[in-house]
Amino acid sequence: MRLYERVFRYLVSSVILIGFLLTGCSSNEEQASLVEGGDPRRGAQLIQRHGCHSCHRIPGIPGANSYVGPPLNGWSDRQYIAGSLQNTSDNLIAWIMEPQAIRPGSAMPDMDINEQEARDIAAYLLALEAEGKGLWSEGE
Repeated sequence: MRLYERVFRYLVSSVILIGFLLTGCSSNEEQASLVEGGDPRRGAQLIQRHGCHSCHRIPGIPGANSYVGPPLNGWSDRQYIAGSLQNTSDNLIAWIMEPQAIRPGSAMPDMDINEQEARDIAAYLLALEAEGKGLWSEGE
C-alpha cells in the first residue's frame, strides 16, 4: 500500500472516530435543550430559591440531601412523573407549576412557580446524570 493511501485511510478513520465520540458525549445536555426556552443554569438557582432542596436530594445543588420527597437524579431516564404522568418536558413543566392540579393531595406543594421558572428547573432536571453531580456546579 502506498504512503498516501495509508495517510488517507488514517484520516478517514480519525474523522469517523471523532464523530462517534462527539455524538456520544452530550446526551444529558441534549435532553436539557429539549426544554424550549429553558436555561439549566437559572434552573439550579431557582431550585435553591424556591427551596426544592428542603425536600429533595438533587445532584449539584448545595444542601439538597433530603429524602422527604424522591431524589431527582437521572430525571431524563424516568418514565413517569408522580407515578402516572408520562415524563415529557411539557408535563414536567406543568407538574412543577401546579402539582396539586395534576395530583390533588400529593405531598408536592404548589410553590408559586411561573412558567419560565418551571422551564428553567425542568431544563436542569433533564440535564442531571443518573448518578453523580449536576452538570453546572461544583458539587453538593
